[in-house]
Formats: sequence, structure tokens, C-alpha cells
Amino acid sequence: MQIITDRGADLAPSQMQGLNIHFVPLLITLQGKTYRSNVDITSDEFYRMLGETDQFPSTAQPSIGDIAELMRTLAKDDPDILVFSISSGLSGTSNAFRLAADQVPEANITFFDTLCLSGEQGWQVEAAARAINAGWTLDQIKTLVEKVRVASDAHFTLGSLRYLVHGGRVSHMKGMLASILNIRPIIGVNKETGKYEQLAQARTAKASYAKMADLVADQHGTGTKLRTQIFHAANPEGVEQLKAAMNARFDCNWGETAPVAPVLGAHTGPSMVALFYGPQAVYDEIPK
Repeated sequence: MQIITDRGADLAPSQMQGLNIHFVPLLITLQGKTYRSNVDITSDEFYRMLGETDQFPSTAQPSIGDIAELMRTLAKDDPDILVFSISSGLSGTSNAFRLAADQVPEANITFFDTLCLSGEQGWQVEAAARAINAGWTLDQIKTLVEKVRVASDAHFTLGSLRYLVHGGRVSHMKGMLASILNIRPIIGVNKETGKYEQLAQARTAKASYAKMADLVADQHGTGTKLRTQIFHAANPEGVEQLKAAMNARFDCNWGETAPVAPVLGAHTGPSMVALFYGPQAVYDEIPK
């Protein structure tokens, strides 16, 4: 079996070692030029450019033809392909994968709408890839991925809603009020709809990180052993503050911190910090 996912999934370099994962790049247009996320432009380059312009970036899903060509090429070696897409509630990429698959009848494709993005999507992809390496069957992999999907959660906080407002992810009025009141929102992705939802808010960056830890404690209780990982948009100071807030409350098994993919940062802007977490016991079931 082989795996295809899109660049809505975030995986740190250490997570990728020994895994065979094929990425379809999502597209970003900034200052009149289009880039393939994490192919033509790195995270560092993108956030530097974003800080130097008042223009908003735009994003687009990959072409159906390009996806079909990748599927066709992979099917020559192994027709069994698992496809993991960024949440259908946030992007049309899931549908693009399905339309592309119609052009590749020689492939046996199983679709996973992750109903999430970034590190949470990456965890599902990583679990499936490790299970493939261990020789698990498709049914076993489906069961594992569903366990990971249910167990995993994410919180995002950012300094401004202007990018989400521009991209149509939150209402203009909510974004305007947040700006006037200097509110830092804490956002999650609804597990049923796969769409953003505001979970809480805080007045300062430090307070937002403490509030994120509070929300985790409401789910799992102080002292719980958790798998945790942070992806961020050029905000290393925020990473350290969030880690400190979490370490004070939980037994954290930290994964490697890494930049969030440019195509995701295009919708949040610089300063965003994303926490991914879930009870460690579930992830202990994933083959090493």
C-alpha cells in the first residue's frame, strides 16, 4: 500500500524518517506569483515575504490532472493507495482527489477525509504509514486511523483574525470586534463538520496559552500523559510559552516542533501557534 496526502498535513522531519509518503502540493499566490507550498517556497521564505507586504495571499487546491498523474504513476508499482485529505469542511481538495481517482481505474484507492489539518492530519498519515511498514491489513489500518482521529485534538491561537476574515473562514464582524478589543481567539476544528470553531478567547498571548492548557485539562485532567506537538508560523517565543503552560499541567511527550506549512499560514498569518494533543495510550498502539 502507498499513501498520498496534501500539503495541508504537517509532519516534522523526524516523523518522516523511514516512511513512504507522497505529497500533493497546494498552491499559494502572493504578490502576483504562484508557488507550490513546501516545494517552490519554504515556510521561512513565505513568512518573511508575508511580513514584508500588505497584500493577502490566496490559496488553491492542486489540479485534478496532476493528482491523477501521481496516482497513475504510483499504481504501476502498487495499485493499493490510501489518500488522506485536508478537511472537506475547509477545502475542496478532498473532492479533487476523488475526481482524479475517477481517471485512474487501475488503482484501488481508499479515501480518508481527515476532518482536520496540519499536525492533526499529519498524525493520521503517520499512523497509517507506520502500520503499512509493519505489514498491517487495510482493515487494521482503518481502525487505527479512526482511533487516532477520535483521540487527537488541536487548538490554534493567533494575533489577528484579518487573514481568516480575508479568506472567508470567519465573519468580518467577528474579526473587526476582535481587532478593536485586542482579543486573541483560540480556534479548533469541529470533529463532525471539519470546520473552524472558536473555543475561547484571551486578552494577551500569554493568557491565550494558559487558556489552551485549561481547555486540555477540561478534556483530560491535570497530570494526564499526553502526546503533544506544536507547529507555528514564525513564532518561536510563543512556542516556548505554550510548552511551559502545558508542562506545568501535564506529562507531555513532545514531538518535534516545526513550522506550519505555508499554505496553512496563508490563512492565519504570522504569529499563529498550534497545539496538537491526545492521550498517549492511544498512540502507543501505533507501530514504531
